[in-house]
Amino acid sequence: MIDFSGTYTDQYQLTMGQVYFKKNLTTEKAVFDYFFRKLPFGGGYAVFAGLETLLDILKDFRFSEKDLEYLHSLNLDTDYLEYLRGFKFQGEIYSVREGELVFPGEPIVWVEANIIEAQIVETLLLNILNFQTLIATKASRMAMQAEGRMLIDFGLRRAQGVGGYHASRAAVIGGFGATSNTRAGRDFGLPVSGTMAHSFIQSYEDELSAFRDFAEAHPENTILLVDTYDTLKSGVPNAIKVGKEMKSRGHKLKGIRLDSGDLAYLSIKARKMLDKAGLEDVKISVSNQLDEHLIKSLLDQDAAIDIFGVGTSLVTGKPDAALDGVYKLAFFKKKPRIKLSETISKITLPHKKQVWRLLDSKGHFGGGDLVGLDTEEQFKTMFHPYDPLKSLSVETFEKEPLLKKVMKNGEIIVPSPSLEEIKNFSKERLEKLPREYKRFFNPHIYKVGISEHLKTERDRLVNEHKMR
Repeated sequence: MIDFSGTYTDQYQLTMGQVYFKKNLTTEKAVFDYFFRKLPFGGGYAVFAGLETLLDILKDFRFSEKDLEYLHSLNLDTDYLEYLRGFKFQGEIYSVREGELVFPGEPIVWVEANIIEAQIVETLLLNILNFQTLIATKASRMAMQAEGRMLIDFGLRRAQGVGGYHASRAAVIGGFGATSNTRAGRDFGLPVSGTMAHSFIQSYEDELSAFRDFAEAHPENTILLVDTYDTLKSGVPNAIKVGKEMKSRGHKLKGIRLDSGDLAYLSIKARKMLDKAGLEDVKISVSNQLDEHLIKSLLDQDAAIDIFGVGTSLVTGKPDAALDGVYKLAFFKKKPRIKLSETISKITLPHKKQVWRLLDSKGHFGGGDLVGLDTEEQFKTMFHPYDPLKSLSVETFEKEPLLKKVMKNGEIIVPSPSLEEIKNFSKERLEKLPREYKRFFNPHIYKVGISEHLKTERDRLVNEHKMR
């Protein structure tokens, strides 16, 4: 895999760092917020993913000798390069749990470290969290439409380079059950799944012989690809023959796979043929440019499908391609910081902050998250971030703090959950989200508001900067 060393960053992080170094700011603490502004795929929520990957990389994030030699060629100062030689991220990170449901405008992660450390790790953080959150969200949308059916990641061959590696991880967090990506299976402990390609069948003189040899080699995991020549006249009948032969030997045909044609029609026909032959327990899997829209359409047509193999649209985050996550300075030199903009929604929130999830009397999500100063404990009203006429009384809600310290002095201080635990946590959170926010079309907007104290501080800084 790629070497995640100090040069896995953007050049401007290093050039800014040299200025901070020359101005003796190496001990000045900064706080940066990570958040995003728009939900992907027209959905009502996002699934936060990538935290464990980020923490694991950060604890060993260094500049190698190869890095330093290269940076010397970019004419960075020698004394600054010596500082980078001893670089180790020693900051603190606060984060929501991986697998949590998150919404636009609220801090999901914040980093507190000296200004150079905080700046250098920005690119890595955005690269990891934006991508995995995008893919986990896409996977969750598909899982919701699949209604409990098995989903398998087939995307490595269509991914943007090595992005497919972390896409497989994120897909499981979003609800997928397995991957074809053997390396991801090895490194992340994921179930791996794979059958055969059309080329395997084409390499034989006849389809039946190919099926028989495969079944002989893999008697406990035989899934036969049935659409190489003619799905209903050749593929399924030959699969039935092999299935009966396996049954007579004490084995069982696990499934068949459809990879082309009218998947709804073919799956229904194939199911009837298999059932008539006494192979009721043989699963039907499908692939071929699937996404959440096609999965929904197939099941709306009562397609007889048990397993969906999804590739391109999953690992590329089609059609959105990227989450617009950003990393903004909120506190520096013991003072709150703010970024102004002509676009009011891009004015940032200052200070160290906490996010409270509002819960109803049953413990379900109450339709809003409250962002306030990290020192606040009591709240009466939540205000719209940019519309002064909109507010909401929050006194009757239970309030669950979401941001917790996960790294201290550059060391991970919380247990590392398994992917299965992260996946199950995300599923539990989805069950607490009311249905209107999970609608496939036009989901209700989940409110993210700010406390009165945070609003006052933001407005004060806006006015202060405008008067300069």
